[in-house]
Amino acid sequence: MALTFRIQLRGIKKPPVWRRIVIPSNFTFHHFHQAIQDAFGWENVHLYQFEKSPFCHGWRIAVPNEYDMDFEFRSSDSRNTLVLDYIQMMGLKKFVYVYDFGDSWVHDITLEDIAENDMFAYSVCLAGKGLCPPEDCGGVWGYEDMKQLLLEAPNSEEAQQYREWLCLDDEEDFDPKYFDIDEVNDMLRSIEVCNGENP
Repeated sequence: MALTFRIQLRGIKKPPVWRRIVIPSNFTFHHFHQAIQDAFGWENVHLYQFEKSPFCHGWRIAVPNEYDMDFEFRSSDSRNTLVLDYIQMMGLKKFVYVYDFGDSWVHDITLEDIAENDMFAYSVCLAGKGLCPPEDCGGVWGYEDMKQLLLEAPNSEEAQQYREWLCLDDEEDFDPKYFDIDEVNDMLRSIEVCNGENP
């Protein structure tokens, strides 16, 4: 079986940032996390969790960590919770993935299809749009401010500082519309499922 999801980064517009990905039925939520990281272009350097809505008090799926003083009763370990089993058990069609609890990047996830299809041995990106924001840029507002400055005042001193921080060459333009589906799918092929073992 294969599951198709549409995932959109909340709050980013002009252009919006979204991906449509397919994952195989043997993916845990930790594998799903890795697929989202690769599909969007995140660097996997912060904590994450899946839940019904951002930072709600209902169910939560994450990797327990030293900052989590009590991994709550309604929390599940993402490394051994299968996506297919959980969404069927909970009847989920929509939920969120939150990455980086400082910048609080909220990804709205919509389940589009569960297909009796065993051709997907790994995750695949079918479509997408928009450049992923850089890590640690200050969340939605920080990214929108940076994007506006780079597009509207590219020769300003502050824009030059951003360009240095982003490691852009002198001839290289900042393009918020950039999306390369082949590059994304090359990354997604690297996610391995370890026969029932924690990833």
